[in-house]
Amino acid sequence: MSAAARVSLHIDRLVMRGIDPTTQQAFARSLKTELARVLGDSRVRAAMSHNRRTPVMRLGQLPMQPGVAGASKLAVSVARAIGRGMKA
Repeated sequence: MSAAARVSLHIDRLVMRGIDPTTQQAFARSLKTELARVLGDSRVRAAMSHNRRTPVMRLGQLPMQPGVAGASKLAVSVARAIGRGMKA
């Protein structure tokens, strides 16, 4: 994949069980922002160009703190775990 290559990610449905409805927008916004950063990493893009399978990623337990800040931190953790999984 060239340095100028683009990555398009479409999430058809995001199920947020256990996340308070008042913080779901913060979670989704932070996930989108951090995924854009993580998937823009050249090592992740290189791994994606060599790997054509769709992996199943088990992210393990990720703690969530209450409130908007907690939802945002959880989203960042999820996006980074996805990035690590893509490099593996």
